[in-house]
Amino acid sequence: MVRVVARRRSGYTHDVEIEGGHTLVIDEPVERGGADKGPSPTRTLGAALAACTAITAEMYADRKGWDLGDLEVEVEIGYEGPVATSFEVTLCCPGELDDQQLDRLLTIAAKCPVHKALAAHTPVTVVDRVARR
Repeated sequence: MVRVVARRRSGYTHDVEIEGGHTLVIDEPVERGGADKGPSPTRTLGAALAACTAITAEMYADRKGWDLGDLEVEVEIGYEGPVATSFEVTLCCPGELDDQQLDRLLTIAAKCPVHKALAAHTPVTVVDRVARR
């Protein structure tokens, strides 16, 4: 397990600590009542999907000895109101891959851990651990 903790800074702005010494600032845009001090939670999820897809594709290509060039992964997030309802992932691969290699790369990219978690509707449990004084 990895521990992630969000602590309110002010308004909807949160400092998020991720086990291993990493920190992020997460907030909502101004039009949603935030101060726009960082990306929103769903935009951060889109960023995680883009990065995970890129890393998964790069790891596979490295093992195969394929040159991906400067791979870019784009994620477009569809919304209904404040709720993210879809994620569209596009790989921009300037490397010289043939059609068969590209098809295989797309298949592997769709198996990244973040994609799997989103597509499988990974269970999330909310537990009451309120500090009572």
